[in-house]
This record gives sequence, C-alpha cells and structure tokens, in this order.
Amino acid sequence: MAIKKGDTVQIISGKDKGKNGKVMKLDSAAGTILIEGLNLFKKHTRPKKQGEKGQIISLPRPLNISKVMLFCSSCKKPSRVGVRKEGEAKARYCKRCKATL
Repeated sequence: MAIKKGDTVQIISGKDKGKNGKVMKLDSAAGTILIEGLNLFKKHTRPKKQGEKGQIISLPRPLNISKVMLFCSSCKKPSRVGVRKEGEAKARYCKRCKATL
C-alpha cells in the first residue's frame, strides 16, 4: 500500500471532501483507513450507573482507501505515490513534484 500510518491524507470524495487529516489506523485486508478527526458520526450512549446521564459522542468511522490521496508536504497538494530505489532501500515519492515522502 502507498499510504502508511502517520501519513497526512486528503479526502477526495464524500461529506468531508477537501479536508486533510493524519492516518490513525490502516486495515489493508478490508481496504479501510481511519483518519483523525474526520468522517465523524454521532453515537448515543446510555447511562451506565444510577443518576448518570446519557451522552452523544462523536467517533471517527473508517473510510474506503480509494476515497483518500496522500497529501504532499512540499507541493501542498494531494498526489499519487510512486516507488523508486535509492541505493538498497525503496523510497516513496510524489508523482507531481518528484519529492521524496
């Protein structure tokens, strides 16, 4: 996969289109990604103890990986990712500005 945990990504479709966020969790088997503070949904919780009130909590929900693009910090735009060899190691790079990510 081109995207890793800790990368900054931009959402390219859906209700949060155009927003940037940091990748918290990645599930390659399901093809989903969890982004910090984006794609939030409200969950209603019941009171657990006597006298306690119920709450409405905002939680991030996983997105399909096809709905995000890696955000390049050098050209400040979302871009596709390429892989090239630098010596013995592989390095990811921005296809727009050719900068190493």
